[in-house]
Amino acid sequence: MAILSDSFDERLQEIEAYLQLLEALERQVQLGPPIIGGAPITAQQQKILYSSVYLQLYNLVEATANWCINAVTAAAADGARWTAADLDSRLRREWVRTTARTHVDMGYDSRLTTAIAFCDGIIKASPIGAWNVEKGGGGNWDDREIEEISERIGCELSISRPIEAAAKRRIREDMGSLRLVKYLRNRLAHGQISFEECGDGVTVPDLVDIKDRTAGYLREVIAAFERYIADFGFIAPERRPSPGKPI
Repeated sequence: MAILSDSFDERLQEIEAYLQLLEALERQVQLGPPIIGGAPITAQQQKILYSSVYLQLYNLVEATANWCINAVTAAAADGARWTAADLDSRLRREWVRTTARTHVDMGYDSRLTTAIAFCDGIIKASPIGAWNVEKGGGGNWDDREIEEISERIGCELSISRPIEAAAKRRIREDMGSLRLVKYLRNRLAHGQISFEECGDGVTVPDLVDIKDRTAGYLREVIAAFERYIADFGFIAPERRPSPGKPI
């Protein structure tokens, strides 16, 4: 499951590289207007550059949530070794929701066809194939949404108190780091605020602080999902392999 951490580190490194550029720019501003290609970087351009960090951080939040959830469904389908009866009750509920398409509006014939195929799989105890948890609409990921879907599928996050307190401490707009990132990203995406307005009054240390709080929380989310998968938390307790026993 190192792939989760590796993917996260790779995406985070992109953000940190960008922040290093902004730090160099901010240092240069103290000596005079930075010049690129013979033209000075204006205060407006600097604010626009700063506001882009919120987009990058939101990308990291949503990517992390998707990676973790998809890793669970991939583990459930791995090697065609598990059936619906093997799944933990909470994850089985999500599998039924997706496979039986209970959340999709369909005509009578389509619903009957889906129901028959679903029943055939149950009767034959067919192994679980590729599937996805219904995650909801995009653009809405923050710590609250991550906690809710983790509970839905049965993964206990167990975020340490210092990390949780740092992520939820109100920074701006009465929001913690992940909620603020989502809020500003959505306001930018929907044209409710300009990039210049978003970056107004922000410093690079402010952005680094938000990055650190967000990344710290996401790292512990990944660790929780890695434990959940390694310990077969997605399998019903009575059907989990014994420690050290070949599967």
